[in-house]
Amino acid sequence: MAVLVLLGVLALAVGGCVCVVWAERGGPRWVRVVATVTLTAGELLRRSGKNRRGLGGTTSDGD
Repeated sequence: MAVLVLLGVLALAVGGCVCVVWAERGGPRWVRVVATVTLTAGELLRRSGKNRRGLGGTTSDGD
């Protein structure tokens, strides 16, 4: 079951990346919407990762 969930997440991520590239080349409106959602979700994940690292957790840089 977990494998199916991971495969679904992977398929969504790959599809989102394809839509980002297609939108850059002038794809249809729905592709531009999916690309915007993908880029926004990536930015939110990136920001949440920065916030978690800054809360005094351990670092993995060998210190």
